[in-house]
Amino acid sequence: MTHIKPLRYVAYYRVSTQKQSRSGLGLEAQKEAVRTYQQQYGGEIVAEFYEVESGKKEERPEFHKAGDYAELANAILRVAKLDRLSRDLHFITGLQKRGIRFTLCDLPEVDQLTIHILAAMAQHEARMISQRTWLALQVAKAQGKTLGNPKLDAVRNDNTEAANQRRTQAQALWRERILRVIDHIQEHEGITTGAAIADALNQRGLTTYRDKPFTSATISRLHR
Repeated sequence: MTHIKPLRYVAYYRVSTQKQSRSGLGLEAQKEAVRTYQQQYGGEIVAEFYEVESGKKEERPEFHKAGDYAELANAILRVAKLDRLSRDLHFITGLQKRGIRFTLCDLPEVDQLTIHILAAMAQHEARMISQRTWLALQVAKAQGKTLGNPKLDAVRNDNTEAANQRRTQAQALWRERILRVIDHIQEHEGITTGAAIADALNQRGLTTYRDKPFTSATISRLHR
């Protein structure tokens, strides 16, 4: 019989800098909502992140850590209510673009629907922009203007420096995110040796930038 692994979750709790009586949902209430959700739906909480910051601000370091962790560990963000993430459309659609899933403890069946609705709204606006651009190009063409870059093929075939730069940036971004996960494992789980860290990452289903299992040597190279 095939053993089905439980879904993994990253819990994110946030309160504003205002008094708890104004926020309407304190940390303890959020934690209780997460516990109740887990009792009913199961799953494994692999990490927890706490933040004291206004939901109107995009600079929320603990949220970004939680998002990176969920993305790398193929886990699902779990929050008590949608407003603990944000009420801002672009903030929410940013999660969808990154492929980060989330569940809402007070509305457990609505998370994917919410993401799809928000994504559809963004896609509609993108289509409108594309249509306006196409119409503008048709007008320019009718006026006899030359469209496009006549040197585009030469640039595509010759500009390998740009491709190398993008690859280097992607590797640097991956390294930054995986180091955040490692820091969390060391700080909250007391795991410090390279071999133990590699095992912890592998157990979470994480892989190296080249999609290989982690080893102690990999961890050593990451810290250089």
